[in-house]
Amino acid sequence: MRRFSRKTAPKVKGGKVQRKNRTALSNHYNNCPQPRPMIDRLKPGEGYRHYLKIRDIKRFIGMLPDWKELSKGLNAILLAPGEYDVMGWHSGGVVAVCAWERDRDDTWSVSFVEEHEKIFEKLGVTHRRVKGDRFECDFDDRSIRGFQLMHILVHELGHHHDRMTTRSQREASRGERYAEAYTRVHGEELWSRYFDEFG
Repeated sequence: MRRFSRKTAPKVKGGKVQRKNRTALSNHYNNCPQPRPMIDRLKPGEGYRHYLKIRDIKRFIGMLPDWKELSKGLNAILLAPGEYDVMGWHSGGVVAVCAWERDRDDTWSVSFVEEHEKIFEKLGVTHRRVKGDRFECDFDDRSIRGFQLMHILVHELGHHHDRMTTRSQREASRGERYAEAYTRVHGEELWSRYFDEFG
């Protein structure tokens, strides 16, 4: 076999040295607007599990009454790795639902339980005080899925809606109160659709 040296130096065109490697950003939801929102699933991380599937997200957004408006400027919905004390997040045109801890017997604060009592009731999540100001909540696969779709995803979509309805459309300026209010926008109608679709 004949040996020869491979040319590694970049070309010179018009007196200017050309770049050797491609430097353009790839068309990814983190750096480029998308024609329609992508749904992506990342590894859940050690000690965490995704109870939601991509098909669950697709079914859910199909039943949102304002999806056409809500999807404007939304590049992706992400099933993200689990993080301690983080259930979801939004950044630019991406909203995320974080993976849930595998050990479902974790305890929750009084404020968390009080804030979500009505949702727990709808999803059949019972809870009991175990020590001091901590509660043990009996989540199962079905109730985790419902909580992540009906509360966490809608909450994060509320932050996205906040961003898209500001003049600059750069950041969600009205904060948690706006996102919480957004979860109640469609109220009983959305819960009815959810139970019809997911049982």
